[in-house]
Amino acid sequence: MNNQRLSRVLFIFALVFAGEMIFSLPFHTTRYFRPTFLDVFDFSNTQLGDVFAFYGVTAMFSYYIGGPIADRFSPRGLMVFSLATTSAGGLYLLTVPGFVGTATVFGWWGITTIFLFWAAMIRATREWGGDLSQGLAFGILDGGRGIIAAAMAVFAVTVFALYMPDDARLASDAERLAGFRSVIIFYSGSTLLAAVLVWLIIPPMTPPPFDRRPSPLNGMLQVMRRPVAWTHALVIIAAYCGYKGLDNYSLYAVQVLGMDEVEAARFTAWAGYLRPVGCIAAGIVADRVGAALTSGVSFVLLIVIYGVLSFAAPSPFWTNVIFANLLVSYLAIYAFRGLYYALLEETRVPKHLTGTTVGFVAFLGYTPDAFFGPVTGRILDAAPGLPGHQNFFLFLTLMSFLGLIAVIALAALNRRLAAPAV
Repeated sequence: MNNQRLSRVLFIFALVFAGEMIFSLPFHTTRYFRPTFLDVFDFSNTQLGDVFAFYGVTAMFSYYIGGPIADRFSPRGLMVFSLATTSAGGLYLLTVPGFVGTATVFGWWGITTIFLFWAAMIRATREWGGDLSQGLAFGILDGGRGIIAAAMAVFAVTVFALYMPDDARLASDAERLAGFRSVIIFYSGSTLLAAVLVWLIIPPMTPPPFDRRPSPLNGMLQVMRRPVAWTHALVIIAAYCGYKGLDNYSLYAVQVLGMDEVEAARFTAWAGYLRPVGCIAAGIVADRVGAALTSGVSFVLLIVIYGVLSFAAPSPFWTNVIFANLLVSYLAIYAFRGLYYALLEETRVPKHLTGTTVGFVAFLGYTPDAFFGPVTGRILDAAPGLPGHQNFFLFLTLMSFLGLIAVIALAALNRRLAAPAV
């Protein structure tokens, strides 16, 4: 392998590792260990959803403000600072603060994980992919993130299990607390390690001369005048709801499928290995048939899956059907992760507006970070057990249908952009 190819491999690896680790503290701890998180912090689903609303609100504005910054400065320094400050938040979470303290640290993470990081990472990935391999580049980014997420989650579950008895249902509060603290320490250290890797591996990217850098205000106005940007955001809103829905799968496994906390965490962790399959396969397909068409097929698949899960109940026959649908839903949802920003090339976003467009699209597209948790937490608490989870999947069915409509509209706008001027 020549030096140039090795540099490209190391570059994308650093992006992949950093791109997943920065979200490990706010999301891995609640996705793979949700029942334990609720027990340790003594939260209801509604309270945890409200905590995520604090993350979502600060993240929304961070996307909006941070996008133009990524067009004006080198990504390396922005990403290193973000990773280090995110890791620091884990030290506070170790104290197991109450609702206000937990909401505060999640609000802090909404800034540190997004403001200087997200658009910078997307810009670096788009540069790495060049003109012809955007689907592959973003498929590798998110597929690779999936491999990292699953591998780190499996390790975290192993560490967590060391503190739990053979039958996790018999764990004491002290054992559960010690196990969860070990998970927080593990993810805090991994996030700090990612900062070191980014600094050592990713070279500084020379920004354009200061007088030629795009004006943040003018750039944002240009983006907001493009209908495709608004439609692109709608696609991400619907797809991201599906991704956020994965956070409740471990709770579903415990409350409906009868697993204990360790079994549920292990199931969701191992399912994470489907992420690279879905992301990279979708990215490759998108480079051949288009990101919009690939997204539409994924939404149709999710409508069917969520529709089944909205009425299915465990039984000798239906339990197998439920597991099959859960696993296929992972693939369909992860497919979107490789498509979100492959749409940038398809919608003809100018290179100099990449960060600004990402900021605007993400500002709208990731609004589920603000509303999804409070809405679904209340859905689950309003009808505890199976009925609440069925209502939850019905909600996801409706969001996927909205996504399908948005994709159809986006495809129509893309055809209009591609039509030669008369």
